[in-house]
Amino acid sequence: MYTWGNELPRLQGQRIELRSLVDGDAPALLAIFGDSEVTKYWASPSIPDLAAAKRLIGEAYDKFARRQLFKWGVASLETGTLLGTCSLGNVVLAHRHAEVGFVLRRDMWGQGFATEALRVLLAFCFEKLDLHRIEADVDPQNERSLKVLERQGFRREGLLRERWHHLGDVRDGIFLGLLRREWLGEMSNRPTSRCSGTAAGTS
Repeated sequence: MYTWGNELPRLQGQRIELRSLVDGDAPALLAIFGDSEVTKYWASPSIPDLAAAKRLIGEAYDKFARRQLFKWGVASLETGTLLGTCSLGNVVLAHRHAEVGFVLRRDMWGQGFATEALRVLLAFCFEKLDLHRIEADVDPQNERSLKVLERQGFRREGLLRERWHHLGDVRDGIFLGLLRREWLGEMSNRPTSRCSGTAAGTS
């Protein structure tokens, strides 16, 4: 069984890496989560300032310490610039399933970075964590995210009516799932995830 250490493992793709968020990422996080277009379908409103961005980093560490949420920064391998975040939540090892989420800076949309980050995370989930099923919950109008997920083999499994209250509006959610055997069958060109760091402690 995989054991989590004191920090998130570093996962590397071809152009990006998933790494722990650091204090220096606060300005980049503000540019991402302070953009109302980026958070249009998010569960929370846009953040207002740098202090709020720093709180996001603190919350990521606190929730990781409690093994409630595993949130990586998505960074460019070439420049080290933070492009977005990718997360794994609702991890239930007894039943071998978890839920994924991802967000990218708006000027990074349409360049394949979300697809690559998701592929790297899925490889970690299925190869290292030995999960059986990965889930996602997406706003029906968030066509970009739906396409990213469905290109990786996720299937729509149901409509969750009026699931989210966001900025005075009540929104539905589309629930998607991907099984390990589907991923193995369809992702023949997936990159291999690479983890670094020691492992101590369990989820």
